[in-house]
Amino acid sequence: MQRFVIEGGKRLSGRVSISGAKNSALPIIAASLLTANRVVLNNIPDLVDVRMMIELIEYLGAKVEFAHHTIKIHTPKLKRIDAPYDIVRKMRASYYVLGALLVRARRAKVSLPGGCAIGPRPVDLHIKGLRALGVDIDIEDGFINAQARRLVGHDVNLQGPKGTSVGATINVMIAAAGAQGETVINSAACEPEIVDVADFLNAMGFDISGQGTHTIIIRGQASTRDVEYGIIPDRIEAGTFAVAAALTRGRITIENCRPDHLTIILAKLEEIGGKMTRGEKTVDVRGYGRKQAINIYVAPYPGFPTDMQAQFMALLSITPGTSTIKETIFENRFMQAVELMRMGADILIEGDTAVVNGVRKLSGTYLMASDLRASASLVLAGLVAKGKTIVRRIYHLDRGYEKFEIKLRGLGACIKRQRE
Repeated sequence: MQRFVIEGGKRLSGRVSISGAKNSALPIIAASLLTANRVVLNNIPDLVDVRMMIELIEYLGAKVEFAHHTIKIHTPKLKRIDAPYDIVRKMRASYYVLGALLVRARRAKVSLPGGCAIGPRPVDLHIKGLRALGVDIDIEDGFINAQARRLVGHDVNLQGPKGTSVGATINVMIAAAGAQGETVINSAACEPEIVDVADFLNAMGFDISGQGTHTIIIRGQASTRDVEYGIIPDRIEAGTFAVAAALTRGRITIENCRPDHLTIILAKLEEIGGKMTRGEKTVDVRGYGRKQAINIYVAPYPGFPTDMQAQFMALLSITPGTSTIKETIFENRFMQAVELMRMGADILIEGDTAVVNGVRKLSGTYLMASDLRASASLVLAGLVAKGKTIVRRIYHLDRGYEKFEIKLRGLGACIKRQRE
């Protein structure tokens, strides 16, 4: 077990380069199983989750080389059609192989997923969408058992009780790419990672349009070609460093990012009092202005991302006035609040809303990380806390941030990794 030890009070400044998007890399690696041709993927982040996905597709029969942020994948033949519990329990995104296995083998057995403990994330929309394409599915002993004599295009509506689903949109899109006929996904998710997966499938030789809107059209076909593709930068990592600049009253130039993917995040930082200068692939964030309280409403893209509310909670903890964060997607997404309160934050949780009263300072202490984004918020809080902050269970961070402490040290933070 490892931990971070942080000495707070350093104003961050400098330049930081953003890694490839984890939430694009994982489904795109899974989608590589669609083809027997060769696939080369660039700008892949070296993360625990990426290594786990590589382990899974190798188990299924892929030949993989991974070095210097490039993955070379060749799957001339599948050896297995099952995704075992020991892999899937560690990384929810493992279920993205479901659609690809159905295209290649017409059968799949995938364990129900694990991942961060941030509330129920049912697979009902995945099942609904795949059944519409002609897949027979039953759930038994914790596994999704799926088979289809053939996949047939169909109209699919992915509207759920809490809106649309990124995962279901991707899984149905991957399966529909190899189906016969046309599939229309209504109430599709619009996240940039959806667009990235669709663009990769098109580069592979499939025919997808409408990505980035709530209606995606997939004209299924069987032919594919060799492909080399570079994934987009990680908007959540970029947003986390933007918050770090605002929190420490520093100045950080975020490089290799997509400012158009950060619109709502940067707008909220400007509302708090930060100053932004946007370039083509950079954002210069200046956080030394006067700060004021804001209200945040979490919503699917292009709304405020649920993956950024924990980091903003750390910032709002020391922002004068009373701010609110309403979480509409996950039920247990305020798990960082208790730890922040141990540092002196004044936070009241009322159902799906956090009321944050800004305090003058936070104090360093021992903290326990509960999930990926909560971990990031505790590290950010430690950067401004008085004294020493120790964040335990940082394996969560290694799932989603590449060389996080190294990048922070490059900006002037006093942070080191230690064994327990």
